[in-house]
Amino acid sequence: MPGNNKGSGVYTATLIEGDGIGPDVVGAALQVLEAARAPIRWEPMLVGQRAYERTGALLPAGVLASIKRNRIALKGPLTTPVGEGMPSLNVRLRKELDLYACVRPVRSLPGVPALYADVNLTVIRENTEDLYAGIEHEIIPGVVESLKIITKAASLRIARFAFLHVRQAGYRTVTAIHKANIMKLSDGLFLDCCRQTAREFADIQYTEVIVDNACMKLVMHPHAFGVLLTPNLYGDILSDLAAGLGVVPGANIGDESAVFEAVHGSWPEAAAQGIANPTALILTAAMMLRYLGEEERARAVEGAVRCALAEGIHITPDLGGTATTQDFTDAVIRCLGRVGQQPAGAGK
Repeated sequence: MPGNNKGSGVYTATLIEGDGIGPDVVGAALQVLEAARAPIRWEPMLVGQRAYERTGALLPAGVLASIKRNRIALKGPLTTPVGEGMPSLNVRLRKELDLYACVRPVRSLPGVPALYADVNLTVIRENTEDLYAGIEHEIIPGVVESLKIITKAASLRIARFAFLHVRQAGYRTVTAIHKANIMKLSDGLFLDCCRQTAREFADIQYTEVIVDNACMKLVMHPHAFGVLLTPNLYGDILSDLAAGLGVVPGANIGDESAVFEAVHGSWPEAAAQGIANPTALILTAAMMLRYLGEEERARAVEGAVRCALAEGIHITPDLGGTATTQDFTDAVIRCLGRVGQQPAGAGK
C-alpha cells in the first residue's frame, strides 16, 4: 500500500483523464468516489493529446514526478496512433515507473450480455518486457526485426506476484500461459521461472497451457481458470479476449507505485457525447480503493455497480440501452449505501 499520506486518513492521487471518452468515464468515477466518501484528494495531470496541444509534449515531465510522489494514479484511456511511429504512452508509463504487474480481473456482471455466467478469473501479465520492449529495426528495406526480451529477474518477479495474489484474492489455481514448444529459450525461461516459483507455493495448484490452447479454453470453458500468469503480449491479448464487452477494470502495479486504468480504449468518436459506459473505470476506482486498504468502500462501490446493472433501467448504448453516462452514474450513486452485496467471490 502506498504511504504518501500514511496516518493522515487522506490520500493524494494523481489523476489523468486521458483522451477520447477518458474525461467522461473518469468524471463518472470521481462522482461515485465522492459519493462513497473516499478519502482521496486529486492532483490532475495532462497526458496524451490534450497535453500535446497545450505543452507540446504527450507526457510532460511533471507527470512521472507526480505519480512517483503520490505513488498512486487513476488514469483514463490514452490514444496511441497505429503505425505512425509514436510509442505507446501506456507502455512508456509502465516502463518508466516499473509497473511490472498488470492485473485484470474478469467477473460476470448482472445485466451484461455474455456467453457464460459466473465467470471469475484474473489475468496477471508481466508488464515491462517481451515484444512490448519495443526493440525493433529495419534490417534491409522491407524486412523488420522485433526482439522479444524475456529475463529471469522479471519472470520470477511476476510469478511470485501472481502466486501471492492467489492467496490474497482467494483463488486456488495458477495457470502459466506460454509458447515454449516453439520459443524454447524465451518462453522456456518464463516457464522455468513459473515452475521454480510454484515449488515454493505447494498449497496452490499449478498448471501450464500453450497460448493458442488457452484462447480456445477461454472461449469454451472459462470457468476452468483462476489466475492466468502470462508474459506481456499473451496477457494483453488474452485479457482483451476475456474482457469481451469492455467493462473490465485493471491495474498496473509496481513496488513503488500503481496506476489504475480500465481495460478499454479511448473511443475518440464518442468523446463528450455522454454515451460512454463508465462501468470499467468505476470498478477500476474500486480496485484502487482496495489497494489503499479501503475494503469496505471498495465493496460498496462494486456492489452499487452490480445493483445499477441488475436494475436494467439506466443501461448505456453499448449494452443495448439508451441511458447516458450521467444516467448510469446517478444510478450507481443511488445504489450506494443501500446495497450490502459483496463482489463475486473467488474460489478457483
